[in-house]
Amino acid sequence: MQLYNLEFTEEEIRVAAAADRLLSMEIEFSRACNFRCAYCYLADRTASAGELSRAEIKDVILQAKELGARKIIILGGEPSIYPHLVEMLRYLGSLGLQIEIFTNGTGVTEELAEVLAEEKARVVVKMNSLDPSVQDRLAGKKGAFAIIGQALEHLRRAGYPSDDLFLAASTIICRQNLAELPDLWHWLRTRSIEPYFEILTPQANALENTWLGVEAAELRELFVQLSTMDRERFGRIWEPQPPLVGNRCMRHQVSCVVTANGEVMPCVGVTIALENIRNQRLADILKNSEVVRNLKNYREMIKGACGSCEKSGECYGCRGAAYQLTGDYLASDPTCWRHGSGKVDGCEACDHL
Repeated sequence: MQLYNLEFTEEEIRVAAAADRLLSMEIEFSRACNFRCAYCYLADRTASAGELSRAEIKDVILQAKELGARKIIILGGEPSIYPHLVEMLRYLGSLGLQIEIFTNGTGVTEELAEVLAEEKARVVVKMNSLDPSVQDRLAGKKGAFAIIGQALEHLRRAGYPSDDLFLAASTIICRQNLAELPDLWHWLRTRSIEPYFEILTPQANALENTWLGVEAAELRELFVQLSTMDRERFGRIWEPQPPLVGNRCMRHQVSCVVTANGEVMPCVGVTIALENIRNQRLADILKNSEVVRNLKNYREMIKGACGSCEKSGECYGCRGAAYQLTGDYLASDPTCWRHGSGKVDGCEACDHL
């Protein structure tokens, strides 16, 4: 069985974690973004004077490769408007690293789509709805739906999706798109676009925009419905389990995030700055981090219902949700439907879940 965006096996993850190696690294080239998504994990989506230079970005990518990383995941901000994106894509390709890029589609011109295809980059388009008004509202930008549609067309002309050119859609489950998600899932599957559906991590903008919230019981119902559809119509068998639909997050075993300012974090949800790559090498940061050690040792360290759950041997819930809602990255995941209400007593944010 493959895990973590369907690429790494359980054995590969186990071996890499035991040896303090990486399988992937997520990186922000810049935090500049032209969308204002209601659920964005970044409170500030503008570039700053302290962002990493191209030389610094290339150096930390090389450090990740030396640690065993096979894939670099490009986050944002919006990568497609980063002025040096093509240079970085070519650099990653020259190192033999697999590329995965999350994009809202803005800068995905015919020319960029061709470069992505040449480098066999895995492209993940942020797409939350087939309804233009809903998509535009969630993206915080009028015309977002049209931008995404144009990007998909440019990618199609470049050969996406195919056996060599992976295409996915990143979709946040929220109140505004909940009813249409089965149709969106079917729409994507019939076009060979992989659905990346995930539960909203309650942080930054999502905490302010409480109208996005979905009840834990509704999440469970959706996961079960999508699992049934996949089994009956597409021959894909998986067990409904949060926070990712049809997948499991094991990123804390084999990955990390480097922000545009050089801070190293466990993931975009566990926003604990371990150290800055300008001060220490990536290998030393990860090896000496108590947070990283605790997350790798999740079977013994996770607390509460997550720790005693029947799935605790293979799942640690969403560490980002736990950290954002409780302040403790080892706490039980408050948003998991296996824990009853999916809420934390006394947590105002949870009142809107």
